[in-house]
Amino acid sequence: MITEHLSTRTILRFWAPLAGTWLMMAVEGPLIAAIIARLPDARENLAAYGVAFAFGLLLESPVVMLLSAATVLAEDRDSYLTLRRFGYGLSGLLTVVMVIAVFPPVFDWLAGSLFGLPEEVRGLTHGALVFLLPWPAAIGYRRFKQGLLIRHGLTRQVATGAVVRLAVMAATAVVLALATPLRGAYVGTFALSAGVIAEAFVAGRMARRAVRALERNPIGTRGRLTMRQTAVFYVPLALTSMLAMGTQPMVTFFMGESRMAVESLAVLPVVSGLTFIFRSLGLSFQEVGLVLLGPRMEHFRSLRSFALILAFAASAGLAAIAYSPVAFIWFQGISGLSTMLTEFAIPPLRLLVLLPALSVVLSLQRSMLLTARRTTSITLASGAEIVTIAGLLWVGIHVFDVVGVISAAVALVIGRFLTNLWLIWPCWQVKALRRSRRPATQIETV
Repeated sequence: MITEHLSTRTILRFWAPLAGTWLMMAVEGPLIAAIIARLPDARENLAAYGVAFAFGLLLESPVVMLLSAATVLAEDRDSYLTLRRFGYGLSGLLTVVMVIAVFPPVFDWLAGSLFGLPEEVRGLTHGALVFLLPWPAAIGYRRFKQGLLIRHGLTRQVATGAVVRLAVMAATAVVLALATPLRGAYVGTFALSAGVIAEAFVAGRMARRAVRALERNPIGTRGRLTMRQTAVFYVPLALTSMLAMGTQPMVTFFMGESRMAVESLAVLPVVSGLTFIFRSLGLSFQEVGLVLLGPRMEHFRSLRSFALILAFAASAGLAAIAYSPVAFIWFQGISGLSTMLTEFAIPPLRLLVLLPALSVVLSLQRSMLLTARRTTSITLASGAEIVTIAGLLWVGIHVFDVVGVISAAVALVIGRFLTNLWLIWPCWQVKALRRSRRPATQIETV
C-alpha cells in the first residue's frame, strides 16, 4: 500500500526501473536503423522498415493497453481470469487481422491504391511486415503480464525483461546482417519479433509470483469483474491506443505523397527513434501515477512536482542534441546516415524538442483519469489529436508544399499540445471529485 507521505525518493525508486524499460525500448529503433543504414540500398530499406513498423504498430495497438488494464483492474483471482480471457481473445483476433493484411491482394490494395507508397518501397515493406506477424500475440501476452508485475510493485522484473528483449533483438540483427543476404528491412523486423517473443516468455515466468498472490484472493473489494465491465473499461483505451499508434502510419502515408517523399520516409524512423528516447522518460510515468496517486489523489502534488522536473529534463536533453554538433555525430556517426540525409534530419528534430515535455504531462493526466476509470475523456482527446495532426499534414503537404518530414514535426507538436489542453478540465473534475469521497469507495492501490 502507499504510505501517507510520498517522497521524491520513493517516486524515483518506483519510476527508475520503468524508465529503464522504456529507454531500452527506445534504443531499439536507433539501433535497428543504424544496422539497416550500413546495409545495401539503405535509403529504400530504411523507408520500408519505417512503413512496416508503422503498419505493425497500428495492427498491434489494441493490445498495448492491457498493461494499464491489468494494473488498474487485476485485484483478485476472478478479475485476473476475466482479464486473461479478454486479453488472449483480443490478441488472437488481431493476429488474424494481421494475417489478412499481409495477404498479397489485400496488401497491394492498402499500400498501392489506398496509401500510394512509392514502388521501390512497396515490395520491401510487404516482406518486412510478414516478419511482424508474431507481434499481436506476443505483445498482448507480454503487456498483460507486465501489468501484473507493476501492480505488485515488481518494476525491476519489468526492466529485466526489457534487457532480455534488447539483447536478443540486437544479437539477432547483428547475426542476420553479417551472416545472411537478407535485405535491411527484413533484418530489422525479424529482429524486433525475436526480441518481443523472448521478453514475453521471460515476463510470463517472472509474473508467476503476482499470479499466485491474485489466486489467493478470490474476490476483491469491488466485487466480481464481468466481461462487459472489462469491455466498457477497455474499449476506450483500445481506441486511444489505436488513435495514438495510428498517428505514425498516418504520418508515414501522408509523407508518401509529399515533396521529397523517399528522403522523408528514410529519416523519419531515425528522427522518431532519437525523439522516442527522451519521450520514453515521460511515457514510463503513466504507470507510476496509476500505482502511486492514491485512492483520493492525495499524492497528486508530489507526483506533479516530480513530473515538472522530469518534463524539463527530457526536453532539455533532446534540445542539447538537436541544437549542437552532437546531432551530426548521432545521425551520421552513430545512425549511419549520409551527409545529405543528416542535414535533412536535423530541422525536424529541432521542431520536436517540446514533445518529450508534453508527453510527461500527458502521462500524468492519463494516470489520473485511468485511476478514476474515466477512459472516455482519454479517447476523445486522442481523437482530437489525430484529427488535428491529419489536418495540419494535409494543409502543409497539399496546400503549402512543405517537405513531408517538416510538416509532420510541426503537426505532431501542435497536436500533442492541444491534447494536453483538452484534458485539463476532465482532470480537474476527477481530482475534485475523488478528494470529496471516502477512500473505501475508490480503487485500491498497491
